[in-house]
Amino acid sequence: MSILITGSGAAIPKIRMTNDELSSRVETNDEWIRSHTGIGARRFAEDGVLTSDLGTEAARSALAKAGLKPEDVDLIVVATATPDYFGFPSTACIIQDKIGAVNAAALDVNAGCTGFIYALDVASSMLAAPSRKTALVIGAETLSRVVDWSDRATCVLFGDGAGAFVLQKSETADDRGILNSWLRADGSGYKSLYMSQPDRDKTFAREGDYGKPMSIVMDGKKVYMFAVKAITDSIEALLAESGFKLQDIRWIVPHQANARIVQAAAKRFGIADDHIYMNIEEYANTSAASIPIAVNELADKGLLVKGDLVMMMGFGAGLTYGGTVIRW
Repeated sequence: MSILITGSGAAIPKIRMTNDELSSRVETNDEWIRSHTGIGARRFAEDGVLTSDLGTEAARSALAKAGLKPEDVDLIVVATATPDYFGFPSTACIIQDKIGAVNAAALDVNAGCTGFIYALDVASSMLAAPSRKTALVIGAETLSRVVDWSDRATCVLFGDGAGAFVLQKSETADDRGILNSWLRADGSGYKSLYMSQPDRDKTFAREGDYGKPMSIVMDGKKVYMFAVKAITDSIEALLAESGFKLQDIRWIVPHQANARIVQAAAKRFGIADDHIYMNIEEYANTSAASIPIAVNELADKGLLVKGDLVMMMGFGAGLTYGGTVIRW
């Protein structure tokens, strides 16, 4: 059995905010942001546009490229840290309704910026069931709604967007699709990157007991050190388990968190720039959406062709990390 990727799609919000434009709202500047992160702009969802709206757009695009109808989908897995509703219902269920995937099961996965990698593994495993053949895997975020705009070190990092893959099970022998997956977590570091929220340790909390609205809290130095090691460990593990050599990989598509993180890891392996795909300069960090947006962009530009080996790697809150090797 093989799990093929038969379609990809993305949703890019209309509002584009450059570093210079952001500096009129936040005490920062283009030179600092670019030199520290590689980011030049980011996209923000318009008022009234939810995570599910972006996910729906990406899903419809991916289904169209795969030549499928919504009713062909058996499973929807959405990776997000910014769901429409914190708690329930899942954003996957909302997307299921919006696209009309009446035959699909639906669930969310929250593994921070590693979410899409985790979601691919979850969907692939669930497709092993005889009753399931087709899955939609979506990474979607509206991080602009949860950044702390008073924290100039973190608010400049994030953007909104969504990306999606269509996975289809093939019973014939095929060396394409998802070839290998490697996932890890280190919960001891959870306090280095988390979402603050009102008190959750009071059973009878009243409105006056709540603190400030939820927002992203990050220890940049700790996350940087973790991320470089996470990429390094993921590359080594994926190569060891898959049997491939680094030179076999046409594209390495890392989570688009910070250009310096990726450059530091690439230097350790001597990976050439033309084997790493980065679009962080235009979209910033879109968390679980960053990898599918990047892969879809590669495909749309004609830079990703049938048979290419792609290594995708994520790292983020949890702390979580890992990667997947696919043959396009």
